[in-house]
Amino acid sequence: MTDKTKELESQPVGRLLWQYAIPAVTSQVVTSVYNIVDRIFLGHSGDGYGTLYLAALAITFPVMNIVHAFGSLVGAGASSRMSIVLGRKDNRWAEKILGNTMLLTFLFGFLFVTAGYIWMRPILTLFGASAQTIDFACEYMDIVLPGMFLVTMTYNLTGLIRATGYPVKAMWIMIGGAILNIVLDYFFISLMRQGVAGAAWGTTISMAVTAIVSVLHFVDRRSFIRFKSHCWAPKLYIFRNILAIGISPFSMNVAAFAVVAILNRQLSMFGGDNAVAVYGVVNSAAGLIFMMFLGVCQGMQPIAGYNYGACRNDRLREVYILTMKVCVALGILGSALSLLFPGTIIKFFNNDSEIVNMGIPAMRYLMALAPFIAYTIVNSQLFQSIDQPWIAIVTSLSRQVLFLIPISLILPGIMFRSSGDGVVGVWLSCMICDFLGAALSTVLLLTHRDVFRVGYVPPVRKPRKESGPKER
Repeated sequence: MTDKTKELESQPVGRLLWQYAIPAVTSQVVTSVYNIVDRIFLGHSGDGYGTLYLAALAITFPVMNIVHAFGSLVGAGASSRMSIVLGRKDNRWAEKILGNTMLLTFLFGFLFVTAGYIWMRPILTLFGASAQTIDFACEYMDIVLPGMFLVTMTYNLTGLIRATGYPVKAMWIMIGGAILNIVLDYFFISLMRQGVAGAAWGTTISMAVTAIVSVLHFVDRRSFIRFKSHCWAPKLYIFRNILAIGISPFSMNVAAFAVVAILNRQLSMFGGDNAVAVYGVVNSAAGLIFMMFLGVCQGMQPIAGYNYGACRNDRLREVYILTMKVCVALGILGSALSLLFPGTIIKFFNNDSEIVNMGIPAMRYLMALAPFIAYTIVNSQLFQSIDQPWIAIVTSLSRQVLFLIPISLILPGIMFRSSGDGVVGVWLSCMICDFLGAALSTVLLLTHRDVFRVGYVPPVRKPRKESGPKER
């Protein structure tokens, strides 16, 4: 395996974006399949508990977001730093990033698995679990929690595989895991009638396989970036660089966990378990479109990061504009499908008439401004790729924390008192915040437009004693 990253500053940007974005989009969509497949099989389980299963999985969603948050804290930061240092042609630094990424993955994995088992029931209750759903939610998490550590490892390593020039291989690792998950869900849920436990086992086993395959890529002696003895030495500056960039997607995922928890409680208060189940279904369906946004941005990230590190700011600007066009177009498509065919989409998950009827307006509200969400995500990913972590954090958190949390706590109550429908107030809160988040990201982008200027030189994030003469 040769150093394929050199093409990132020589091949046409359009060709590179498709080369990296299509596998990344596929990987992101496949990642969402893990949750969607569980919901589809459980929603059609035929044992009379389908709606409660869906509500229980919706309750576990914030916990899953916490785990994914720690995965993105390390994985997104590591892949961004990897791209930048490879742009500087420093392979030894890249290998240190690889080893330190694994050290952080094991550290955070131990912490969240231990904390999850100690405080699982109180946490799920806090997130809106009712007496009818708490046992199903705990049954699922008992099995899947160790598997979520494997999800984190896979996420981190496939991001590095993509950053080192092998986006297609990263894609096939994720596709293989998803196919295995579908097969195992059919076996455990449909044939063995194991319910939520079967869904958990299917996810855990499939992620164990993908984690092993991801590790093997960096063990292979043919890989130009691989595990070597020096890469396992902890380096505080590498930890700091990884976490500084990763704090943006981490904050976004933690915010998503907080938002889902708050929305679940609001929905449970104004609409009961059915409203929570609807949110779980709509969130999963909308997640497919959002995963496409993230996938295209992940395709942009190695190109943007490498050319930023190589001081090719003209190519950085070109890939940003092209990524924005693609993501906004996907957002328009997602909005159109959700507005025109919401019932058809929801029936993939559950045929219960009450769930479908309640889900149709929810789908329309949550997806109406998908192009604005795409715009905000691209800007956040750009800041992450060019080593502007704090601006990326503000961009990421604006829609969810600055706007959605306070509005979702206030508006549903106002609408309940005036019209009697607090659930619509929850959906409308999401729509308002999509617009406000996009507006703020525009302001932040204008304040950092110098990175597109030819001649702009990015700072070096390395101790002087480890920097070469040119870097000093």
